[in-house]
Amino acid sequence: MKKALKIFGIVILTVIVLLLVAPFIFESQLKDLVKKTMNDNLNAQVDFEDIDLSMFRSFPKATLILEDLSIINNEPFKGDTLATGKEIILEMSVKELFKSSAEAKRIDALILNDAYVNIVLDSLGNANYDIALEDTTSTASGGQGFSLDLKHYEINNSRVIYRDEASKISLDVRDLNHEGNGDFSLDESELDTYSEGLVSLDYDGVNYLNQHSVVLDAIFQMNLEQLRYTFLENEARINQLPLTFDGFVQVNEENTEMDISFKTPSSDFRNFLAIIPETYAKNIENVETRGDFIVDGRIFGKVDDVYIPKMKITVNSENASFKYPDLPKSVDDISLDMEILNDTGLAEDTYININNATFRIDQDRFTTRANISNLTENMLVDMAVKGSINLANISQAYPLDLDQDLNGLLTADIQTKFDMNSIENEQYQNVQSSGTASIKNFRYASPEIPNEVKIANANMNFNQGNVRVPELKLTTGQTDLTASGSLENLIGFLFTDQQLKGNFQASSNTFSVNDFMVAQTEESIEKDENGNDKTVSTPTGEEAVKIPSFLDVVLNFNANTVLYDNLQLKNATGTLVIRDETAQLQNIKTSIFNGNIGLDGIVSTKEQVPTFEMDLNLNSIDIASSFNDLELMQNLAPLARALEGKLQSTLNLKGKLNDDLTPQLSSLAGNALAQILTAEINPEKAALLSRLDSQLNFIDFNDIDLSNLKTNLTINNGMVEISPFDFNIKDIKIGVAGSHGFDMNMDYDLSLDVPAKYLGSEIGSALSRLSGEQMQSMRVTLPVDLTGTFQNPNVALNMNQAVNNLTQRIAEQQKRNLEDKAVGAINDILTGKRDPKKPFKKDTTRTDTSATNVPTKRDSITRSQQEQVKNAAKDILGGILKSGKKKTDTTQQKQN
Repeated sequence: MKKALKIFGIVILTVIVLLLVAPFIFESQLKDLVKKTMNDNLNAQVDFEDIDLSMFRSFPKATLILEDLSIINNEPFKGDTLATGKEIILEMSVKELFKSSAEAKRIDALILNDAYVNIVLDSLGNANYDIALEDTTSTASGGQGFSLDLKHYEINNSRVIYRDEASKISLDVRDLNHEGNGDFSLDESELDTYSEGLVSLDYDGVNYLNQHSVVLDAIFQMNLEQLRYTFLENEARINQLPLTFDGFVQVNEENTEMDISFKTPSSDFRNFLAIIPETYAKNIENVETRGDFIVDGRIFGKVDDVYIPKMKITVNSENASFKYPDLPKSVDDISLDMEILNDTGLAEDTYININNATFRIDQDRFTTRANISNLTENMLVDMAVKGSINLANISQAYPLDLDQDLNGLLTADIQTKFDMNSIENEQYQNVQSSGTASIKNFRYASPEIPNEVKIANANMNFNQGNVRVPELKLTTGQTDLTASGSLENLIGFLFTDQQLKGNFQASSNTFSVNDFMVAQTEESIEKDENGNDKTVSTPTGEEAVKIPSFLDVVLNFNANTVLYDNLQLKNATGTLVIRDETAQLQNIKTSIFNGNIGLDGIVSTKEQVPTFEMDLNLNSIDIASSFNDLELMQNLAPLARALEGKLQSTLNLKGKLNDDLTPQLSSLAGNALAQILTAEINPEKAALLSRLDSQLNFIDFNDIDLSNLKTNLTINNGMVEISPFDFNIKDIKIGVAGSHGFDMNMDYDLSLDVPAKYLGSEIGSALSRLSGEQMQSMRVTLPVDLTGTFQNPNVALNMNQAVNNLTQRIAEQQKRNLEDKAVGAINDILTGKRDPKKPFKKDTTRTDTSATNVPTKRDSITRSQQEQVKNAAKDILGGILKSGKKKTDTTQQKQN
C-alpha cells in the first residue's frame, strides 16, 4: 500500500511539475506559431503586446491569452484600424500542445474581451475586413495553424461599427455582450446564443435607432454545409418592446436569401410605450393602459448588390389610452395606422405611410398624416398636421425629463408637399405649403440664459416655401421686441441641416444686450441611474454673447434705448445681418454722449476667441462723458479726461473680443482721426498736466486754444502712436509727437516755442544789452521729454539742446545786425549823407570795440562774444525754469 501511495504521489507531483513548466516549454513555440499563422493568412499589420499560456485557468484545458491585439489595414484602407482587443482567450485540450508544428491545433473556446471592431465597405465595394490571403495549404487538410472546432465563444464589453458607404447604412453597437454554445465541428447543430447591446442605426442620413437597448435570446439551427441559419426558439426586446421571430437566413455564393417574420407576442398597448427609449419610458410596468398595439412584419427576398429584402411592416392601435400613476392627466383616443412597404426589393421603392396618428389630452386633439416615398433617391414627403394643444399638459400626462417646463398654446393647421432635392437646392418654388400656425403665452427658461424668454404671440402663415410671420412679440429681462417678416426655408431647416434664413423688421422700446448673455458650459461624462454613460453640461460661471450658427437672417431694427455693458444708446437704427456665426452691422446710427455715432463692421464668434472689424464715426460727442464711460477712449487719449467740450472722430479698428464682446485692448490695430471742436481744460484732472503746470511757470492753461485741433492716431500691438501736431497757449506754440501704450506708459516729445518777452524784465534787459532792441522779439525753443506713466509722469527739460538753439538764434541775429549796419553805411555814402573819409561813430551797443572799419558780410562773432551769447542764453532759460508761483507779465508792468 505504501508503495502504491508513493507511486501515486510521484505521478501527481510529476503532473504538477509538468503543468508548471509547460508554459515555459510551449509559450515561445505558440507565440511564434500565432504570429506565423497571422502573417501567413492576413494581409494586414497584426501585432500583440504579449502572449501567456496557463495550465490552471481552465484546467484541464490549456488557456492561451493574447494581450492588446491590433489589426491595422493595408491598402486601400491603409492606416485604418480594423480591430483591437484588450484580451483574446483561446482554450484547447492539453494534448494539442504536443502536436508538431505541422499539425493544426484545434480551438475549443474563443473569448474576446474589450474589443473594438470597425467594419467599412467603401463606395467602390471594397471591404476592410477582406484581409484573408489566398490559402494554398488548407488547414483543414493538416496545414499549419489553428482550426476552430468551437463549442463556446464570447464577446464581452465590446463595440462593433458597420458602415456601408454605398448603401448609406451605418450601424453602431456599443456595450456589446454576446455568447454562443454549439458544436462547430458538426455539419448540422444547434447554436444557443444570447446578445445584448445599445444599437444606433442610420440609413441615408436618417436616424432610426439611437442607442436603443436590444436583447436577443435565440436558438438557431445551423447547417454549416449549406450556410443556412433558422430561428427555432427566440425572444427579443427593443427597449422594452417584446418581439418573436420565425424564418431563416441562407448565405449563398452570389447573394443572401432570407424570410423572417416578427410580431409582438401580445397586443397590449404597453408595447407602444416600450418602443420609447428606456430613459424616457419611466417605469411602464406601473402605467395604466387601454386598447391594443400590434407590430407585425415580414422581411423576405434576396440581398445582393442590387436588391434589398422586400418588406411589409404594419403598426396599428385603436382607441387606446395610457396614464402614469403619479401624473394628473392621461393621453386618450390614441389611434395609429402606419406601414412600411417595399414590393420590389429595390431600395428606392421603400415607402412609409402614416395613414393616421391621433391623440387627445383633455379637450386638446392633435392629428397628423404623412406619406414618405422614394427614400433612397429624391425623397418625397406629403404631410398634414392639424390640432391644438396646451404644451403644459404634455408634461402632466407624460414624464418628460426636461430642464424647463413646457407651456403655451400651440395651434396648427398645415399641409405641405415637397421633395428633398428641391429643399437641398433651395428651390422653394417647388414646395407646396399652406395653412397657419401660432403659439401664445410661451415661456422658456434655462440655466444658460439669465432671464426667462416670454413670447406673448407668434403667428406663421405658410404659402408655398415661404413662411410669413406677421407678428412676433417677445420679452426677456429688460428687453421687449416686436417683429414681423418671413422665413425662406423653415422646412429646409427642420428636415435638413440648412441654416434658418429670414428677413425681419424689428422694433424695441428697450433692448439689453446683457439679456442675451449665454452661460458658458463644459461637458463631462457621468453615470446615470442604470450605470450608463451620459454627457452632462455644467455651467462654468462665465457668460458670453454667442451668435447662433443656425441663423442666416437680415434684421432691420430700430430701438428707443439699447443697453450695452454700462452704455445707454438712444434712437438706434440700422441693419444687422447674422450669418455663419458672424454679425454684420450696416449703417448703424445712434445717439450717445449728447452726440451721434455711426457704425459699420462685423463681429464674429465663430472661433473660440471672438473677433471684430469696425468703422466708427463719432460726431459732436461730449468729451467728458465719453472718456469717463468708454475704456477704449480712455486708452486712446488719456489726457482727454481733463477736457470739457465736443469731439468728432473717425476710427477704423480690428482685434479680438472678450466673451461679453468688449475689446481686448492689447489686440487692437487700426487708426483714428480725432478733431476737438470746442474744449476747456482742467489740469487738476490729469497728473501730467498738473506736473507741467507746476514746472513751467510761464504757462497758463487757461489760455490754451484747442479749437479745431486735429491729429491722427495709429494703434498696433497695444500701442498708440500720435502723428505730430501743435497747438497754442496764448502765443506759445507747443508741438507734440510720440506714443503711449494701453498700459499707460508713455514716450512723448514736446517742443515749446516761447517768446522772450514772457521771461521777465531782467531777461529783457540782458537781451537788449546783448543784441539790441530787435532781441525783444527773440523766441526760445524748449524741448521737453515725457516718460513714465500718465498717473506718475516724468518731465525732463532738455537744457543743452535749448541753450544751443537759443545761442544759435542770438548769433544769427547779431550777424544780421552787423550786416544791416554795413549796408546802411554804404547807402549813406552813396547818397552823400556821409563823408566816406570820416570815421564811423563808435557803436556803444556792440561788445566788439576793436572794429573801426565798416563791417562786412565776412565779419564773424568773436569767441568772447560767443561766450557772452551763451551766458545770456543760460540766463534766459534760467528765467523759464525758475520754480514757484507763476510770474505776472513784467513787460506789461514796465509799460504801465
